[in-house]
Amino acid sequence: MAISDVKSGIEGMKSVFNKDCAIGVDAVFQYVITGDEGGNWSVTVKDQICTVNEGMADSPNVTLTMAAPDYLDLINGRLNGMTAYMTGKLKIGGDLMLSQKLMTMFPAN
Repeated sequence: MAISDVKSGIEGMKSVFNKDCAIGVDAVFQYVITGDEGGNWSVTVKDQICTVNEGMADSPNVTLTMAAPDYLDLINGRLNGMTAYMTGKLKIGGDLMLSQKLMTMFPAN
């Protein structure tokens, strides 16, 4: 079933979290979603546990910025993460290699 709003998508990350792919990860991922339904959320992965908080983190390892419609396309499997990055729909700041773990830790629906 498709996710229709950003907040549900971000908060739903906890339910799709694949802890087996997060072994050794200790990181904060900051999501900056622009436009209608946009907002800021931080996703912390530590000790194979995922927590999601609304707002900005003090010092995230990775910051991902994208428009709300593109984010929804990404999490619903209609937009490939690499394609989004290469076409400028997804901007990544910080540890680019760490950002690539997101696809395995949080598989698209």
